[in-house]
Amino acid sequence: MTYSPKSVLFIGGSGIISHASVARAVERGDRVTLLNRGLSSSRPLPDGVETLVANAEDGAAVAAALGGREFDVVAQFRAFTPDHVARDIEQFRGRTGQYVFISTASAYAKPVARLPITEATPLVNPFWEYSRNKIACEDLLIAALRNEGFPATIVRPSHTYDRTLIPTTGGWTDVARMRAGKPVIVHGDGTTQWTLTHTRDFAVGFVGLLGHPQAVGDTFQITGTHAPTWNHIYRWLAAAAGVAEPELVHIASETIARVLPDDGPGLLGDKAHSVTFDCAKVKALVPEFGTTIGYDQGAIEQVAWYDANPAEQKIDEARDAAFDHLAAWARST
Repeated sequence: MTYSPKSVLFIGGSGIISHASVARAVERGDRVTLLNRGLSSSRPLPDGVETLVANAEDGAAVAAALGGREFDVVAQFRAFTPDHVARDIEQFRGRTGQYVFISTASAYAKPVARLPITEATPLVNPFWEYSRNKIACEDLLIAALRNEGFPATIVRPSHTYDRTLIPTTGGWTDVARMRAGKPVIVHGDGTTQWTLTHTRDFAVGFVGLLGHPQAVGDTFQITGTHAPTWNHIYRWLAAAAGVAEPELVHIASETIARVLPDDGPGLLGDKAHSVTFDCAKVKALVPEFGTTIGYDQGAIEQVAWYDANPAEQKIDEARDAAFDHLAAWARST
């Protein structure tokens, strides 16, 4: 069957999750428009992409940038609160055949009562406001779907990364510590499983749903099946950085959250728990979707990018000091 190209509006489009999806949509022949703030990015856009400049959180600015245009698909990567989604429902009612909202797998109740997680797993997160807001956004879209047929599709990614987003608690600070022979802090005992999805793998599933008539009115998690333990993740990162035997210091998640309170909601409400996912639903519509890039490979890609871009090798001094404090505390107990 010959593919019929779609007109696709990406709100966002140059971020960690979205940029690979933009590239894939262009590759399959879609007419792609990006709406974002027009800031410089380390992720160049492919040729042929139209860009519109507006702050996605400013409803009036978005309306002015779009005028009266219509799109086959609107992919919303930059909505994080229900009031934003409510504006989108007003903005795109009758002007798109599919509105795709990027929610989050962190919305699922933790600890998960039964693995693997499916789209039917309850959405409850008392720890993290970000997740609760995404749940509220989903509720608005489901109500609009039921009450007026608003053509919503909800997508829940888990921890999606690219060459820039190191998944450990310290990011590049952890790499610098390992290379300096300093210990790195791992939450819990390091044996919980954590699903990591490379952005290029995510793009296969995501773009496959754009314009798919059976995706409208439904919810899909796009996560892949790669679920290493945190100990594996840190050791793969160390190996990519040329460190044969990293010193991993295991600290209770609750203790880390007390020392690094900004990390607490995401840690206690998500990363501290084992998460694996059933991706049968998205694969039923997009059979080519699957995990092709494991983090053993992804870590090599990340360290190579940082080594080639020294200006990006930023050490968080406050976090570095907190890690020293936690390591010293662990040795003394």
